[in-house]
Amino acid sequence: MDLNSASTIVLQVLTQATSQDTAVLKPAEEQLKQWETQPFFYSVLLNIFTNHSLDVNVRWLAVLYFKNGIDRYWRRVAPHALSEEEKTTLRAGLIANFNEPVNQIATQISVLIAKVARVDCPRQWPELIPTLLESVKVQDDLQQHRALLTLYHVTKTLASKRLAADRKLFYDLTSGIYSFACSLWNHHTDTFLQQICTGDETGATNSLERTLLSLKVLRKLTVHGFVEPHWNAEVMGFLHAVFERLKQFLECSRSIRAENLCRDRVEKTIILFTKVLLDFLDQHPFSFTSLIQRSLEFAVSYVFTEAGEGIVFEQFIVQCMNLIKMIVKNYAYKPSKNIEDSSPETLEAHKIKTAFFTYPTLMEICRRLVTHYFLLTKEELTMWEEDPEGFTVEETGGDSWKYSLRPCTEVLFIDIFHEYNQTLAPVLLEMVHSLQGSTNVEDTNAILIKDAVYNAVGLAAYELFDSVDFDQWFKNQLLAELQVSHNRYKPIRRRVIWLIGQWISVKFKSDLRPVLYETICNLLQDQDLVVRIETATTLKLTVDDFEFRTDQFLPYLESMFTLLFKLLQEVTECDTKMHVLHVLSCVIERVNIQIQPYVGCLVQYLPLLWKQSEEHNMLRCAILTTLIHLVQGLGADSKNLYPFLLPVIQLSTDVTQPPHVYLLEDGLELWLVTLENSPCLTPELLRIFQNMSALLELSSENLKNCFKIINAYIFLSSSEFLQMYASVLCQSFCSLLKDITTEGQVQVLKVVENVLKVNPVLGPQMFQPLLPSIFRGIIDGEISMLDKKE
Repeated sequence: MDLNSASTIVLQVLTQATSQDTAVLKPAEEQLKQWETQPFFYSVLLNIFTNHSLDVNVRWLAVLYFKNGIDRYWRRVAPHALSEEEKTTLRAGLIANFNEPVNQIATQISVLIAKVARVDCPRQWPELIPTLLESVKVQDDLQQHRALLTLYHVTKTLASKRLAADRKLFYDLTSGIYSFACSLWNHHTDTFLQQICTGDETGATNSLERTLLSLKVLRKLTVHGFVEPHWNAEVMGFLHAVFERLKQFLECSRSIRAENLCRDRVEKTIILFTKVLLDFLDQHPFSFTSLIQRSLEFAVSYVFTEAGEGIVFEQFIVQCMNLIKMIVKNYAYKPSKNIEDSSPETLEAHKIKTAFFTYPTLMEICRRLVTHYFLLTKEELTMWEEDPEGFTVEETGGDSWKYSLRPCTEVLFIDIFHEYNQTLAPVLLEMVHSLQGSTNVEDTNAILIKDAVYNAVGLAAYELFDSVDFDQWFKNQLLAELQVSHNRYKPIRRRVIWLIGQWISVKFKSDLRPVLYETICNLLQDQDLVVRIETATTLKLTVDDFEFRTDQFLPYLESMFTLLFKLLQEVTECDTKMHVLHVLSCVIERVNIQIQPYVGCLVQYLPLLWKQSEEHNMLRCAILTTLIHLVQGLGADSKNLYPFLLPVIQLSTDVTQPPHVYLLEDGLELWLVTLENSPCLTPELLRIFQNMSALLELSSENLKNCFKIINAYIFLSSSEFLQMYASVLCQSFCSLLKDITTEGQVQVLKVVENVLKVNPVLGPQMFQPLLPSIFRGIIDGEISMLDKKE
């Protein structure tokens, strides 16, 4: 069949595959799947998606099938690999012209060209880069844009290859096109700035798109295309030019109206400039040394002085702060304790840093961070009122500091304070002293300033260990602040109880614990939900601390537990319920059996919560953790929980049920703890062992707990258990011994040994099929040991 006839048939099936009717869609998908390995199927797809007269949805689907086929069949060693003859034709067809009118399809074509380039460029496809460079120079706007888009995706893909030979090829490619890439970027950038000045909005939008793409290409070439980029004058020239361009674009964004089409793209370009600097610093810290001074001056002036007012926007501030943080914290710039062991490059970078971070500069950064960036915003205060639970689920931890302003400012403060604590501790302490006594509840700004300063003292707790007498401060000031019950004072109540949580493991006298517990009891009854949730968090930190003493806590246990349970019922969000459950679990774990008189209400509520959380597996994990600690606290009395407990274990450890993916690990631990605290083996406990053979087949990291559970059954009631499950267990062990490590085999043998010890009558009889292979293994092992000795 010729290509034209094949194209007609494939086109018809692709059209059916875009149907909303599953009766038409499913057979079409099956047919396309069968054709994936047929010769010239991809040539037909190429003809279809490059034919602009066809339906867009059909062309889109053709591109996707082509792209997926590259992943599966393009490499020579792949099963059903494409022939070299067809690949040559396809490569030529892909870069025959760059005139795709539909943006989404153009992007997919660029991506699939990059996928082919990853495998074939430059050896089998030497003409790709020259063709792209020629196409980028043409006057036709569409062709120029599509070629530039493809050049970006190809550069990005080739830059991501990590083998030494591939790195060398990318260095060679970079040296060949870097000058051109720089001049292209400068040309499009200058054109955009001229057009924006003359009010040519459409032209400016087009030029900005090309500026953005050419800058993306330069970013990859600059960061990944040189071994020692500081020796290349063009690279360093480009990086210095980035600062000038940043200033131009920031001024430009100020003059562009918010509704202008360019506004969003200008901000995107500004962020991309900062990413160039951040990536270069990350990959080449020593090459960045000559840029340290300029980077710090630039970032600090825009973020910490009046220079940035009316110009900067949130994401730009985050990027600038990250740039400062990366310079401050960079290990390449920190001399060794023994100066002679440090490289000259490190000493040079350290000298530049030290010269920049003078006392006035550090003081201004510290003051601005605390009294400007730490202040709760109007949006945050509104959220506090309208969605208190959403407010408490702060975006912290992980990499949130890279993208969000509040975590970013706090992480920068911690790093700068750690690096320059001798200088900054007195500055922060002076701010604290200026806020002695309670603040006027009518003065919202003063309350927010105090909240911010207390936040700083909490973040810097470890650094302030020798500078702050926290016990005295707690007794003389903080306790009094917690007793101001006015609604407008709630930011301070919330911040102070948070602050105590930060200091509890740093410096807090054991004698003061009872006073704190009483305060926590009072605050768990606060009129504000955010304050109550924050108090629960501090309670967890207090109970989880190394210096926690149960005897001090017991007088407050009943009221604490009752109030926490009330809070658990009151909150509605899944994340908040999980959080409060973790606090409850922690309390139960620390007081152990002394919890028994108070858990009745929780025991009655958990089945309802379990039912309500059917769609929320992470909340169910928190419930499992709580149950583990509950069972340990209740001991033998946990048998009263069996009507709820055993179905929960059954579901969590059943590998045929989808939730097991989330619940299995905690479910196994709960199963084991239940057995360890069980006074006898009930028929229901015996029944859930049906889940075990499938669990043993998984051979996962949970095997160790599975063996512990089996041992627990053996010790609880060996005869009953063996009569019911020995043959199934024996079969599982026989297949398991073939697949697991020596350590795993030892675990299996220990279980068998326990069976023989506990039940010497039934044991050998039940596990007889397993014994010959065990003895054979022992004999073979001894023979091999003898061979080694000889």
